[in-house]
Amino acid sequence: MQLSLFDGTQPFSIDNPIRLIELFAGIGSQAKALKNLGADFEHYRICEFDKYAVTSYNAIHGTDFKPSDIRQLHAEDLGIVDTDNYCYIMTYSFPCQDLSKAGKRKGMDKGGSTRSGLLWEVERLLDECTEFPQVLLMENVPDVHDKKNAKNFYKWCEKLEQIGYHNYYKDLNAKDYEIPQNRERCFMVSLLGDYFFCFPEGKQLKLKLKDMLETKVDEHYYISEEQAEKIRNSTFTQKQRSIVSTGGWNNADTNGSRCERCTLCRTIRAGGRGSADEKHRWDIVEVEE
Repeated sequence: MQLSLFDGTQPFSIDNPIRLIELFAGIGSQAKALKNLGADFEHYRICEFDKYAVTSYNAIHGTDFKPSDIRQLHAEDLGIVDTDNYCYIMTYSFPCQDLSKAGKRKGMDKGGSTRSGLLWEVERLLDECTEFPQVLLMENVPDVHDKKNAKNFYKWCEKLEQIGYHNYYKDLNAKDYEIPQNRERCFMVSLLGDYFFCFPEGKQLKLKLKDMLETKVDEHYYISEEQAEKIRNSTFTQKQRSIVSTGGWNNADTNGSRCERCTLCRTIRAGGRGSADEKHRWDIVEVEE
């Protein structure tokens, strides 16, 4: 479902040099995409809180940006001026941790304290602007518009329409665009003015993962046997050792009926996975320090 009451009537094209503004920039995947397309653009502004991501961004793109907090950013920091001679593209791939099914699903309520709620800092910035980016690009997990988050997502779309944008969003999967990876993401393109946008049609996947892997990899990318041994000994085995050191196994009675200290010992003493009751799950280990 597209939220716009009507589509734009004019095709959109970019005739001026692009000034790219990346909020929640990460390592600059949007900039890399523009470069791969051969677009005429400059790395105009970024906002990224993670200093390591900014270091990576600078190393990849040859820039010299500093870490910044979107909560401290203002419209003048975006530097949107002379929009008749430049096309401003502003991307905002805001954090997905509170939207994704892999997270705690705390949502993106306005005025809340979730990381995904930083979306509304973008609203604040736009409210401060006197000139607006001609193009906004959002990328996030499909959960951004699922039943739990739909109210906030539509509220955001309505806000952009009030400013003068037409919104077009769609869930796209990398495997439908010649990339051998099952990775689905929601993209929304918002165009300022009476313009319409069509997402590109998918293409038949011809590549396999093995086609993407390098045949020769420098040895310094490999871990040593000593490092591999540390990894092998630091996960499940280490948890077992911790249980032993805290007396966990000894706290199980002879028939393995109960152990208050851990969830692994009863399973072992009782003879394996099938013997464990619901309290003692094989795939969850709780060690009392």
